Amino acid sequence: MEKKTSQFKAEIAEMLDLVVNSLYSKKEIFLRELISNASDAIDRAKYLGLTDKDLVADNPAWGIEIAVDKTAKTMMISDNGIGMDAADLEKNLGTIASSGTKAFRQALKEKGGEALPELIGQFGVGFYAAFMVADKVRVVTRKRGGAAAFQWESDMAGGYTIADAERAEPGTSIMLHLREGQEEYLDYWRVQDLVKKYSDFIAYPVTFRTVDVPADEKDEDRKRREEREAKPLNTMVALWKRAKKDVKPEEYEEFYKHFTHDYDGPFETIPFSGEGAVEFKALLFLPKKATMELFMPQQKRGLSLYVRNVFIGDDIEMLLPSWLRFVKGVVDSSDLPLNVSREMLQDDAVIAKIKSAVTSKILSTLEDLKKKGERYDEFFGAFGAVLKEGVHTDWEHADRIKKLLKYPTARSDAGKRVFLKDYVKDMAADQKDIYYICAEREEDARKAPQLEAARRHGCDVLLFCDPVDEYLTESLREFEGKKFVDIAKGDVQFGSEAEQKAEKEANEKAAGELKPFLEAVKKELESKVSDVRVSTRLTDSPCCLVAKEYALPPSMVRMMRAMKQEVPDEKRILEVNAAHPLVRKLATLTGAELSDAVALLYDAALIAEGSPVTDGARFTKLLSALMLK
Repeated sequence: MEKKTSQFKAEIAEMLDLVVNSLYSKKEIFLRELISNASDAIDRAKYLGLTDKDLVADNPAWGIEIAVDKTAKTMMISDNGIGMDAADLEKNLGTIASSGTKAFRQALKEKGGEALPELIGQFGVGFYAAFMVADKVRVVTRKRGGAAAFQWESDMAGGYTIADAERAEPGTSIMLHLREGQEEYLDYWRVQDLVKKYSDFIAYPVTFRTVDVPADEKDEDRKRREEREAKPLNTMVALWKRAKKDVKPEEYEEFYKHFTHDYDGPFETIPFSGEGAVEFKALLFLPKKATMELFMPQQKRGLSLYVRNVFIGDDIEMLLPSWLRFVKGVVDSSDLPLNVSREMLQDDAVIAKIKSAVTSKILSTLEDLKKKGERYDEFFGAFGAVLKEGVHTDWEHADRIKKLLKYPTARSDAGKRVFLKDYVKDMAADQKDIYYICAEREEDARKAPQLEAARRHGCDVLLFCDPVDEYLTESLREFEGKKFVDIAKGDVQFGSEAEQKAEKEANEKAAGELKPFLEAVKKELESKVSDVRVSTRLTDSPCCLVAKEYALPPSMVRMMRAMKQEVPDEKRILEVNAAHPLVRKLATLTGAELSDAVALLYDAALIAEGSPVTDGARFTKLLSALMLK
């Protein structure tokens, strides 16, 4: 054919400028796009060769080659796939956003084709990413089944030409003449890094060849270069595409270490396939240890996304709820629609379905792990605090998450936790609610005076000691029909109705006897407490502080103030144990002695809950004076 010169239409030229300057956030993406196109071309040849044996009569060893010439500043990406004729070049490269791959898929669908090959290109603009790094691009191609070869060439600004060419074998070669400053893409190590990053799991070997070998290259340098170039740059093995029975545990471990740079290996491996409305493959891992980044809001998190083995991006937060951010892994979807740059997800409905399936699978894995006792304890010790966040943020899965939570209790040994289901199963006969208490440390919670009445009535109490626990108290609400009740708030009653009635009558009597003392203490502490009353919670301690039913716990108040957040002062109630000898003794004091004793009593209540005293100097002075007496 005669050489044909054509100009890009005005709107196409404008689109080209957009592709080169705005579409992709990183120039390095060009290599991913061209390798993906080459992979598609081989897929098409293999698929059509199933019914047309003449197309693959040469019995090709399918592959993709990257050849660089540092002297000429050129890079060539070649494949032995389906190739193109002159008409294909005009249609696919002369008109932007006309994708041969997309048309091929559509044609097969219209013919009712089954088992379609997984083709990557959908929008026909990936090829033009080459112009981000090249000022001139030449394509030499020969279509399988044809004898003629053709060339397409463009410097973008001057349109393009199509002419006859010479090519011995079917396939396509794309020659890029790199722009000034883009020479980094001629370096073997840079190319290897990009192939590993974006195209590691392409199903065909991607090899590297140096064209301009120095004539004076030393033997040892030549040997090292040839050894490097003899090996594919990509692994070609996408473990998530293989059946679990066909993968050895050490292969999963090796992939995990390579993928996460965590050399401890995975705690649990979760390979699975999503089927139905949306099809995808996933390979997920639970790590062994938590890292500080889990609690850093700016830290990137999420899963890595592949589309037909091609890397799209990591830290895709939309694929995983934040309360599962400790999970590592990949999702590979053949159905996922992407925008033309493949860098932004386009269909929220598809993403939502993948996210839902991934979340459900992880929960199922944890539910199975829950049956393994100590092994689940090991997991929960590392990631339980993050998992708990789901109760507050994910109403859809909150009930399933609750069943996975474990807490220390007042009756359990230090360091041991129980499931909520087991707590409910062991509740006292007359107990209607699930009792808990908040504290910054487990040892403080175990010593809290508010536990005394619960113990007396045989009621166990959950110890909420993780910082997240206090945020969850509103979201927990109930479990198996039982309300969660903070024993350090409001007016909590234990025991049977008869026991509660008897205690109420005893308290009313004691309150009457101590009325002058209670009024005196309330007046003395009027700037610190809202009320002073006889307690139903205490059996051994002289006093404790309790909050109103919907007040913030003191540990949360301290934490919020430490973070420079404004928290309004909310006076609490001082409860005293009417039967305690100290309280009976204090009731006989008056004047300055009573004032000093009340100050010590209030500070003792603060210390018992883990809060600092209000006036350390005065506390020390009064305590010293008391010790001297």
